[in-house]
Amino acid sequence: QVQLVESGGGLVQAGGSLRLSCAASGGTFSSYTMGWFRQAPGREREFVAAIHWSGGNTRYAASVKGRFTISRDNAKNTVYLQMNSLKPEDTAVYYCAAATLGEVTSTPSAYDYWGQGTQVTVSS
Repeated sequence: QVQLVESGGGLVQAGGSLRLSCAASGGTFSSYTMGWFRQAPGREREFVAAIHWSGGNTRYAASVKGRFTISRDNAKNTVYLQMNSLKPEDTAVYYCAAATLGEVTSTPSAYDYWGQGTQVTVSS
């Protein structure tokens, strides 16, 4: 059973930065596509970013492209989300997820494992 644990969330002012981490255990991290999703109150969970198991292919939501960067360290079984130029509308619970399929996908149902989430709050 794969376990994913997110960390790094918090309160930040608009324009600031945060780096989220997601540590994986119990599976073969280096073979998984990893993704970040977020869910704001009253809204559906939405795709943020994803990265191929090799690190060689990434995908971003239009709303975060150019501000957020996803990366991974397979030696540490960890995926990161560097968030810069944060906006109040980025406020949400952020979840990391692992997909055993190789495709870098934005579809939540394609992901097999999910973390518990970490809260990110951006004040104006």
